[in-house]
Amino acid sequence: MATEAFEEIAETFEFLDDWEDRYRHVIDMGKAMPPLDEAFKVDATKVDGCASQVWILPRIEGEGPGATFDFEGDSDAIIVRGLIAVLHALYSGLPVGEVAKVDAAAALGRLGLDEHLSAQRSNGVRAMVGRIRALAAERAAA
Repeated sequence: MATEAFEEIAETFEFLDDWEDRYRHVIDMGKAMPPLDEAFKVDATKVDGCASQVWILPRIEGEGPGATFDFEGDSDAIIVRGLIAVLHALYSGLPVGEVAKVDAAAALGRLGLDEHLSAQRSNGVRAMVGRIRALAAERAAA
């Protein structure tokens, strides 16, 4: 159940033969993201469990499980900004009630990220996914 934006990333990765090119693509995706306003880089939006500084700010429209999930994110590490961009493509636009059904590990595995991220980065991605799911679940229950 991947979004169209995530499918585009997966297709691009199929054409990039080596990991160095894929890594650069992830970094470029992070550079293309607008930075999060400094006013939102606070404890309430900070993701615990990441080695880098990571902030995720939910942008949810509507009410209940049918509300549309979106978020802004930022990090002080450029590769992590790219990973945030990948997660944005994976989750943005889904109903909040569907966010928890996304198998992020399998999706990221399609990109080969599971094999090429350090243990620390992998833990950070899991923390970001956990935060995204929690934010969506809070809104779905409202």
